[in-house]
Amino acid sequence: MSILWNNYRYLILRRFTQISLMLLYFGANAWGWTILMGNLSSSSFLGIIPLSDPYAALQMFAAGAVLSADLLIGAGIIALFYMLLGGRLFCSWVCPINIITDASAFVREFFNLDHTQKRQPSTRSMRYWVLAVSLIISFALGITAFEFVSPISMVHRGLVFGLGFAWAAMLIIFLFDLFVLKNGWCGHICPLGGFYSIIGKFSLIKVHHNAQNCTGCMDCKVVCPEKQVLFMIDKESLPVLSGECTLCARCIEVCNDNALNFSIRNLTKKQTIGENNENNE
Repeated sequence: MSILWNNYRYLILRRFTQISLMLLYFGANAWGWTILMGNLSSSSFLGIIPLSDPYAALQMFAAGAVLSADLLIGAGIIALFYMLLGGRLFCSWVCPINIITDASAFVREFFNLDHTQKRQPSTRSMRYWVLAVSLIISFALGITAFEFVSPISMVHRGLVFGLGFAWAAMLIIFLFDLFVLKNGWCGHICPLGGFYSIIGKFSLIKVHHNAQNCTGCMDCKVVCPEKQVLFMIDKESLPVLSGECTLCARCIEVCNDNALNFSIRNLTKKQTIGENNENNE
């Protein structure tokens, strides 16, 4: 039991967090709970504190809308939260699409589809282009371009207020990740992930690599949905400074060498400098 917990503890906690948040939103709609009301684009906590998606607010601003004080405060709270803790924490700990893409990755690995499919040309910078284009379209057409077609909002609203056509978005993303491109939506296309990647560059919570413990087994890179952030594996002791890290902690769970763990950014820098000085001596 302890081995199972050690190997999947963060995955279990992520699922608990995602399902709990969904239950709170659903409870507000179905039973009148006031803990967390609304949806991922615009919510209120305890009916007092406004919470707003800063990317949605940015699209509204680009579209020429006059932003209310509550919306600006809510967007500021969420932006500050993810700036401190890690931008793409949203992607792996909150977003309902993550459950779908993780399921697709599991099926893909189970049937060994990586070796049976041709490699698709792709670039992870695509999400930043989609981000930029969404703001340009918002400005040009006066609409919140991504929110208009966002599968994240579609799935979340479907699970909270009634599934409707949200099942189609869920199925399309699952099949796209399964048969077309591994981690295609979250790792290559989603502009919200790109937005939080930019914010996440400044976060305090990071995954830190300890090269002294590392045996270079590469198990962490196998499970990492953004394996490019683990460039230092088997090379040097460094924190993962890239904002593209989702902080899902799968790399920490599978590392039997105890070479990866969460740390606070400033403390990590001091620790790394100390280790380097010791090695030089």
